[in-house]
Amino acid sequence: MDKDLLLGTPLARRLYREVAEGLPIVDYHNHLSAADLAMDRAFPDVTELWVAHDPYKHRAMRIAGVPEALVSGAAVSPRERFEGWAATVPKTLGNPLYHWTALELERVFGISEPLTPASAGRIWEAVNAQLGEPEFTARGLLRRFNVVCACTSDGLLDDLSAHRALAASGFSARVLPSLRGDDAVALDPAWLARLGATAGEEIRSFDAYRDAVCRRLDAFNVLGCRLADHALDALAYQSCPEAEAEALFRRRLAGAALSAEELVRLRSAVLRFLGSEYGRRGWIMQLHLGAQRQTSSRLRRLAGPAGGYAGVGRACDVASLCAFLDELEDRGRLPRTVLYTLNPADNSVLATLTGSYAEDGVAGKIQFGPAWWYNDHAFGIRQHLEALANYGLLQTFIGMTTDSRSLLSLVRHEYFRRLLCGLLGEWAERGLLPDSFDVLAPLVQAVAYGNARETVLGQGVATESEDVAKRR
Repeated sequence: MDKDLLLGTPLARRLYREVAEGLPIVDYHNHLSAADLAMDRAFPDVTELWVAHDPYKHRAMRIAGVPEALVSGAAVSPRERFEGWAATVPKTLGNPLYHWTALELERVFGISEPLTPASAGRIWEAVNAQLGEPEFTARGLLRRFNVVCACTSDGLLDDLSAHRALAASGFSARVLPSLRGDDAVALDPAWLARLGATAGEEIRSFDAYRDAVCRRLDAFNVLGCRLADHALDALAYQSCPEAEAEALFRRRLAGAALSAEELVRLRSAVLRFLGSEYGRRGWIMQLHLGAQRQTSSRLRRLAGPAGGYAGVGRACDVASLCAFLDELEDRGRLPRTVLYTLNPADNSVLATLTGSYAEDGVAGKIQFGPAWWYNDHAFGIRQHLEALANYGLLQTFIGMTTDSRSLLSLVRHEYFRRLLCGLLGEWAERGLLPDSFDVLAPLVQAVAYGNARETVLGQGVATESEDVAKRR
């Protein structure tokens, strides 16, 4: 865990220290709280900041046999929950949590002592003492990581007042809403009633639904939204004509039970509409594929839908995915798209799709998104980079994002950058790449930061944090 962590060659160390290490961060997909950032929240203790809302930690604690009361229970103290995590950390050797824990403690709080049951009391006191300082508030932590842009995940009907407050605050980092569109595709009747109330009219037709959704998309757009995201765990897509979609939608509103195929066709029409709207607005569409979210009903009842107990699902239906993208492209509305998979069996499948849809003058129109969730460890990240480099163009990759609820998870950008430089250094040493800093430095800059900045923020966009980085 020294300064050369994951940097096994002299070239890797130079690439990291002279190029990657000082770059700002564009975190284009996360689950950070816009409300915490708007109020510049001060955290009461390290458990609330670091443990209470992190499903990665909760999963590891359960595997280690920590009682569920310490993982998700409401009756335990923050100190007890922290000690439950401290007892788990020594058992995470080989898991990325071991590296992340050490990096988070050292980079943010200057603590190099490993977290163990023996050190838990000292680290509890040391971190909590620092949390009272201004630089450890929610915004202070974004500044510490040199974040220039963070895109939160927000439901279509979520209150966006925190984003409005942030936009007016003068905060140096841009904190933008990004749409989580799953509710818009599920078409739950109660949610449709809420959509109608928000729009000021009852939803009685597919056209009325689309009009109401577009008004909400406009509200996101005004606040700088650039991305939309859909969790399509088992994507099935069938082209559905407009007239059929209207009929199926009205039956859904009336409470009729649609068959499984009818639901697929109706939701396909909704996806086509949403994808077209994203393309029209110049947004980026993110598709998360291959999760198995329905596992333990008991844990879902105890911990909620994002409690860390999901698993890896089946490989994606590539024919359905291609039919969806192809229909959008034929209509001239295919947006920039980021494809994520939780099943590593899909790595080559999605990496090849980066070359299947293109637009003149647009580099990386289809992205094979970064190693996601259970794959964002050293082995998974390397697998992802190797697949993308071999089947696509690594030079166009938009790099890492945290997909996390924890501000401290921003250290994963360092973890990714170290792995990127380490892999390039190894390839150069083996003769697979030129053993040249001058050749590889632009690649590192592009993948670690430049491509995400250009794709999400647009060329020519700069912030105070970037100007500071340049002066350094």
